[in-house]
Amino acid sequence: MERILVKPLITEKMTNISADQAGKYGFLVNPKANKIEIKKAIEKKFNVHVVDITTMNHPGKMKSQFRKRGRFEGRTPRTKKAIVTLKEGETIELFEQV
Repeated sequence: MERILVKPLITEKMTNISADQAGKYGFLVNPKANKIEIKKAIEKKFNVHVVDITTMNHPGKMKSQFRKRGRFEGRTPRTKKAIVTLKEGETIELFEQV
């Protein structure tokens, strides 16, 4: 399988969630990955213990533009987000630096 973790989610909303509820971090993940694979990848990469994972699938949107040669249509890629809850007292260093 392709890589499971695509990139960390560093947005205003995810930063607020992490600040309010300690131990919660967000990641963009491969849309084909399941919760078990995501858990193993995070535990291996960051050396932490994952307690809970919540995933969200976002379908791609249709987009269209009008150009000189006519109408151009396409789709934005579909994405999957995972919000990971760690064991109490554990943190991921990557998010603490931001």
